[in-house]
Amino acid sequence: MRLGINLGYWGAGMDGDNLAVAQEADRLGYDVCWAAEAYGSDAPTVLAWVAAQTESIDVGSAILQIPARQPAMTAMTAATLDSLSGGRFRLGLGVSGPQVSEGWYGVKFDKPLARTREYVDIVRKAMTRERLSYEGQHWTLPLPDGPGKALKLTVHPEREHIPLYIAAIGPKNLEQTGEIADGALLIFPSAEHLEDTAVKHLRAGREKAGKTMEGFDVCPTVPLAVGDDVKGLADMFRPYTALYVGGMGSPKQNFYNQLAQRMGYEKEAAEIQEKYLSGDKSGAAAAVPHQLIDQTTLLGSVERIAERMQAYAAVGVTTLTLAPAGFTLDERIAALRAGTDALELAGLG
Repeated sequence: MRLGINLGYWGAGMDGDNLAVAQEADRLGYDVCWAAEAYGSDAPTVLAWVAAQTESIDVGSAILQIPARQPAMTAMTAATLDSLSGGRFRLGLGVSGPQVSEGWYGVKFDKPLARTREYVDIVRKAMTRERLSYEGQHWTLPLPDGPGKALKLTVHPEREHIPLYIAAIGPKNLEQTGEIADGALLIFPSAEHLEDTAVKHLRAGREKAGKTMEGFDVCPTVPLAVGDDVKGLADMFRPYTALYVGGMGSPKQNFYNQLAQRMGYEKEAAEIQEKYLSGDKSGAAAAVPHQLIDQTTLLGSVERIAERMQAYAAVGVTTLTLAPAGFTLDERIAALRAGTDALELAGLG
């Protein structure tokens, strides 16, 4: 099992340290450094900046939002970043959610699976550098009865095939991800539930495409905090968990809330959402069960973290992306080093 690092959103308050964290991860042999985007910083700018100041670590988008860009633009960005980084780019895609898609980008959040499939088709076709033409339900290239012509990408990517990942949560999205992508970006992964909530659906998609899980990258992001007080460490992540389970989406459409329900927290997920959407964010955080946090993070001593890593590896995780917590740069660096120590102790390095 490999290790990755997730820098999260640029502008989240740790910007001055993020480059140092990425460079330390590079030195320690981490496999990939991911950066996110929502409605603040964009991922490609951050990834270019990190790639220019690291040597061997891959850089990946977790995620480039599908409603933010036409697929041909995403192909251009992927080809450029792969070329500039010397073949170290990984393309992570996702449809975001209805609030961001419709509120920020003005793009209707409908038929997300069909749109993702067409988007991936176009991106991959564009990066082959053949002339781009496509007839789908959501995109037609070139536009009919107009001056447009089928063009081909002028940039030569460093590699013929740039790894493509999809951020997936729901069963149908996971199955399609297994079918059409090279990897899956997962969030709130519980080793105890991951087979039922994700891996079996990915496997079904691979089988649908006539493939096995061999070579497919199961890549969840897991917050990491090191110390002796597991309960105290878990409490650090209460606001984070409450935000996603309670506030990321509408009462009818919150993918993270639905995931918590599938993990057996139906009553708790409903309470967290009710409190969060009513404005009681501290109450929502207090309602998050300790067990839910403990199952979806890496907390405690290096030995305890090593045991949890073994559980993730056993259920099929191939790249475990860590989000190291800490109030200072030194604490985040120490968490990174603890991650590599735990991987070695677990016998997974």
